[in-house]
Amino acid sequence: MTVASSVMNSAEAVDHAALAEAMPLDEINVSDPKLYQQDVWQPYFRRLRREAPVHYCRESPLGPFWSLTKHKDIIALEVDHKTFSSSSTLGGITLRDQPAELELPMFIAMDPPKHDVQRKVVQPIVSPDNLANFEGLIRARVRAVLDGLPRGETFNWVDKVSIELTAQMLATLFDFPFEDRRKLSYWSDVSTAVPYEGGLVESEEQREEVFRECLGYFMRLWNERVNAEPRPDLISMLAHGEATRNMSAREYLGNIVLLIVGGNDTTRNSMTGGLLFLSQNPDEFRKLRAKPELIDSMAPEIIRYQTPLAYMRRTALADVEFGGQLIRKGDKVAMWYISGNRDAEAIEDPDRFIIDRPRPRQHLSFGFGIHRCVGKNLAEMQLKILWEEILDRLPAIEVVGEPKRVFSAFVHGISELPVRIPA
Repeated sequence: MTVASSVMNSAEAVDHAALAEAMPLDEINVSDPKLYQQDVWQPYFRRLRREAPVHYCRESPLGPFWSLTKHKDIIALEVDHKTFSSSSTLGGITLRDQPAELELPMFIAMDPPKHDVQRKVVQPIVSPDNLANFEGLIRARVRAVLDGLPRGETFNWVDKVSIELTAQMLATLFDFPFEDRRKLSYWSDVSTAVPYEGGLVESEEQREEVFRECLGYFMRLWNERVNAEPRPDLISMLAHGEATRNMSAREYLGNIVLLIVGGNDTTRNSMTGGLLFLSQNPDEFRKLRAKPELIDSMAPEIIRYQTPLAYMRRTALADVEFGGQLIRKGDKVAMWYISGNRDAEAIEDPDRFIIDRPRPRQHLSFGFGIHRCVGKNLAEMQLKILWEEILDRLPAIEVVGEPKRVFSAFVHGISELPVRIPA
C-alpha cells in the first residue's frame, strides 16, 4: 500500500491532546504512521484505554481492525493462540495485508506446533551459556565504538553507535561477512518500511527486489553451511535443524528477515531512546551517574518506555466475545504494546521514565506467551554493557537537537539523534 505524500505534509500545529478528546471515537485511527513520526500518539491511546479499550476502527488505509490498548487485555489475547492466529496465511503479525504471492512465512507468523519446533532450532544461540560467551566481545566492541566517536562536533548517535553496534552483533549471530554488516541494517529497515513516494521503498515491488538481493546473499551462506559441519551460528542452525532444513526459499527468507529485525530494531532503538530519555530527565541521569548499579533496572525501563515494536497483529479464527465486543472470524486485532506499557492499572506512574522502578520487567515490549521475543536477554545485555561503558568512558554527552522519528506505526524507531561529546 502506498501512502500519499500529502500525508507527510499535513499541518504540524495541531493540539493533539484536544483533538484526541474531541474527535468521535470511531474516527480514531492509531495505525496512522504520522502519530509516531510526530510523537503525538499518547493522547489517542489514553482516550482508548479509558473509553474503548477494545476499539474498532472501521476505515483506515490498512482496512478495518480492532485495537487492544490495556495491559491485561493484551496478555489475555496473547495466550489465546487457539482463537487468535499469527499465521502468515491469514495476514501475519502486521496490519498490512499482502497478496498471497508476497506472503512471508516466519516462525513468529506461525501457530503451534510449527511455531514451537522452528523457534526451538534457534533458541540455543541466546542460551545463558552462549550469552556469557558473547559478553566479552560485546564489551570490546562497545569500547572501540565509544572511543572512536568524534569529540567537540555534532554527529548522529543512531548511525555512529546504535546501528553500528547492532550490525556488528547481527554479523556475529549469523557469522555474516563483517565488511557487509550494514546490509543487515538496510534489509531490516526495508522489510518494515511503509512504502511511500520518496521513502526507503516506494512500492511493494521495490521491496521484493531488495528481498531477492537479501535471499541471494543468504542462499550462498546456506549452501556453505549445509555442506559443512554444524556450527553455532543462526544460518548453520537453520540449515541443520530438523524443523528448518527442508524450508522453502521463501520461508528461509521469512525467518532470516524475522531474525534480522528482531536483532536490529529492539536493540537499536533502545540504544538511542535511552540516551534521549536521560537527556529529557536530567535528574534520572544524575541518579544513574551517582549509582551506576541502577543500570540493571534502567535497561528494561528504557525498553518499556521506547517500546521498539508498537504492536503485533492477530487474526480471529472464530466469532468471539472479547472485552464486551463481538470480534468476528477473520477480523484483524492489533495488540498495542506501546499503549499497554502506559497503562496505569498495570504500571504505576507509566508516563514517567524512572530508572529505579521497582518492577521494571512488567512491560510488554517483548510480547508475552509463546511468541515472547527469543532474544530478550541478549537485547538487555547489550543495553546494559553500553551504559556501563558510557558511564566509564564519557563524562558528558549532550543531545543538541530534536530526534527524527521513523514513519511507521509498527517500528517505533528513531532515525536521527544529533549529539555532541565535549572536546
